Amino acid sequence: MDKTNEKYTAYLQILEEELVPAMGCTEPIAIAYGAAKARELLGQLPDQVLVEASGNIIKNVKSVVVPNTGGLHGIEAAAVAGVVAGRADLLLEVISQVSEEQQGEMRTYLKEHPVQVEFLDGDLVFDIQITLRRGEHVAKVRIANYHTNLVHMERDGEVVLDLPVEANDESGLTDRSLLTMADIYDFAQTVDLDDVRQVLDRQISCNMAISQEGLTNSYGANIGQVIRKTSLADDSIAKAKSAAAAGSDARMGGCELPVIINSGSGNQGITASVPVIVYSREIGASEEQLYRALVLSNLITIHQKTRIGRLSAYCGAVSAGAAAGAGIAYLDGGGYEEITHTVVNALAIVSGMICDGAKASCAGKIAAAIDAGVLGYRMYQNGQQFYGGDGILSHGVEKTLDNVGRLGKIGMRSTDKEILQIMLQA
Repeated sequence: MDKTNEKYTAYLQILEEELVPAMGCTEPIAIAYGAAKARELLGQLPDQVLVEASGNIIKNVKSVVVPNTGGLHGIEAAAVAGVVAGRADLLLEVISQVSEEQQGEMRTYLKEHPVQVEFLDGDLVFDIQITLRRGEHVAKVRIANYHTNLVHMERDGEVVLDLPVEANDESGLTDRSLLTMADIYDFAQTVDLDDVRQVLDRQISCNMAISQEGLTNSYGANIGQVIRKTSLADDSIAKAKSAAAAGSDARMGGCELPVIINSGSGNQGITASVPVIVYSREIGASEEQLYRALVLSNLITIHQKTRIGRLSAYCGAVSAGAAAGAGIAYLDGGGYEEITHTVVNALAIVSGMICDGAKASCAGKIAAAIDAGVLGYRMYQNGQQFYGGDGILSHGVEKTLDNVGRLGKIGMRSTDKEILQIMLQA
């Protein structure tokens, strides 16, 4: 792909927009960010906090540990972390600079000022509204459609920001409809590596650091460590899978290391990158091969998630695991045919995996998704594949991705509601 091609610039911008650092699970961090922004508007510590959130936000925040809170979890903890210690200028690293004293202040605040949480029923899958009060003063902030997308701010009835809001509107971002599998492959093959080096080096450094943390210390169910201990020492795929799962173990367990996310998700960022990095090191791939494989895996993940949406009942690890399989196929010398068949085969295997919120079992789902991605590749290597007409598969990779997107965005809406009801009753 030539640098003069509009897609070349767009693909670089998409990588820059999506591969950004975040500390902790991104939905509670989005709540912390909104709360910190509202605190800025209010100008003082509130004595009342109201968080209104859509079902998918509640689902993804309910069970996860919020980093830098001393082990607190849930919506209340996320909101108070933002109010007490958040720095809104740091965006998704809003609570990355928290002192032990501030952690104590959070616990005290929660005891003295219970946070009110309400379900926000509406058309938006991603919707957070935060209201802070202190005496007669009121500050309100709304985030919609993606994690840092502020659409409304007001103080004491004076509107500071008010943008139109439509469901799944990401008009503030580069047009994702420019992505196609063929062009992603072309771009990965031809991109000037100096144009992507900085963003990929950051991804490698951050995501491998949290992976190592999960392999070294105890977090959640320690899925990564279990895989590592129960696999053959020379099994490169098991090493890749365990490293990715370990990163999720640590992240879901409240680890305070940042992750470079993909499509708004740290788990997807880990899944799209860590298996590819580990496998490249196992086979002795060159730096150039690794960078190009990461470009491929990251963009294929984004391409799939664009159709599904940032939050859904469809597990995002499935998309990233299929993309990681494609990255591994590329490292093995696979071309466009191997890569597209890897993705289609993987999706045929695990597209039914549900998202029931962010928690320890996400690491296990990541491991399963990577397994499917690698199996999809091994199938094609051995002359086997699934065909259009098999279940939700259609002839052609783009049509199959359309089908999966329809399943995740539309077909699983009622599933999403049932998942939330089950979780709230647990």
